[in-house]
Amino acid sequence: MKGFEKLTTTGLSAWIEQAKIQAKQGRVIDRIPQLALADPSWFAVHVCCKSGKNISFGDTSCIFPLMSVIKTFSLLYLLEHFGAETVFGWVGVEPSDAPFNSLEQLVSDRGRPRNPMINSGAITLADKLPGKDATQRTLLFCQWLNQLAGCQISLDEVMLASVRLTRSKANEAIANYLTETGYLENLEIALDTYEQICCISGRVEDLALLGKLLACDGLVNPQNRRIVNAVMLTCGLYEASAEFAVRIGLPMKSGIGGGLVAIVPGEGAIACYSPGLDDIGNPVGAIAFVEALAQELQLSVFS
Repeated sequence: MKGFEKLTTTGLSAWIEQAKIQAKQGRVIDRIPQLALADPSWFAVHVCCKSGKNISFGDTSCIFPLMSVIKTFSLLYLLEHFGAETVFGWVGVEPSDAPFNSLEQLVSDRGRPRNPMINSGAITLADKLPGKDATQRTLLFCQWLNQLAGCQISLDEVMLASVRLTRSKANEAIANYLTETGYLENLEIALDTYEQICCISGRVEDLALLGKLLACDGLVNPQNRRIVNAVMLTCGLYEASAEFAVRIGLPMKSGIGGGLVAIVPGEGAIACYSPGLDDIGNPVGAIAFVEALAQELQLSVFS
């Protein structure tokens, strides 16, 4: 392995201190009361190498909800279960220049979700997860990921209660429109499943282990891995995806809970937790850290 293998905790600490300064520009989301409790100064990193080497730094005991980071893995799960032809009959792969919860874009696209990384696409895919109801779907999905990646993620019931209490009107409107256009079979189960899978929680190490599924051979179908990485690169950071594909050049996915996973194909995965977000909904400190690391070690897939 290239520079990734040479990483040390000491090497990481300087980049993390820089990223923590940048993180102060971010804002912890307050729409969901339970998310608003996060301390903006929390910062954690876990690097998971193909060789089995692991490096952790910062507030690594923090447990946080994966929120939109889970969209990456629900896409992978459905590709592994149903194949690309079926999955891309449900959603597209086109990048979006609108916010992740835009109804306007869905309407202009005549109800076809543009990609799986925005809410319309993720709600559509939540409707297709195996299982009779939302609780069973979430449990089966969680078990599959834990078994495959060797991580220990689980549903955070307290976070879920908070999400349900403040259910997003935008998501309800999106789900209604998806039902009208025939993309959802069961609106309530789809929304409930979507909310539950977004509240699947873990530590930064768990997220890095999940990322390793997409970085290394032998765990999932190679074609599905390539597809998910490509969609992450072009769509994973919402309307900022193209900018960061140029600046960083790694497949990445963020979540409003402050999680970020970056894939270094063939080498490993970088997971960060930093709850302060920018205006688009991406964690400021986490992106600053990955950018510094990618430039220093020349990790871009285009290098």
